[in-house]
Amino acid sequence: MTTAITVRPLNESDFPDWSPLWDGYNAFYGKVNETALDPKITKATWQRFFDQNEPVFALVAEFEGKIVGFTHYLYHRSTSRLDLITYLQDLFTEPSMRGKGVGRALINAVYAQAKQANHSRVYWQTHETNAAGRLLYDKVAKHAGFLIYGQEI
Repeated sequence: MTTAITVRPLNESDFPDWSPLWDGYNAFYGKVNETALDPKITKATWQRFFDQNEPVFALVAEFEGKIVGFTHYLYHRSTSRLDLITYLQDLFTEPSMRGKGVGRALINAVYAQAKQANHSRVYWQTHETNAAGRLLYDKVAKHAGFLIYGQEI
């Protein structure tokens, strides 16, 4: 690729470009049609990105002036560290741009944000069937071997 991928903070004016990617991300994880997120969740998520009292942040990747990916991350405390840590919660790349460095650029940008905030750790989870994502993740991080459990209550 001759045109560089740039990563920048999400702007409030980005909603029309972010929203289809957000829908694609949720569809990738089976949240579509009957199981789609309630629009209230999307609205609240969007608002949190711009609320100074929320530790939730978003970055977007641009290629040739078009938003082609995003990452959402948050800061939280840990019982095993004194400093805050960074959880990379969502990462999505426009399907036509996969394999072109967008995901790596977004992850590296989160690493830079965490470092700037004096955090010593960034972590994330993905579904075991996300083979393409895991190929990248194995290059930019270490798999800690943990399995994730959860229960809706």
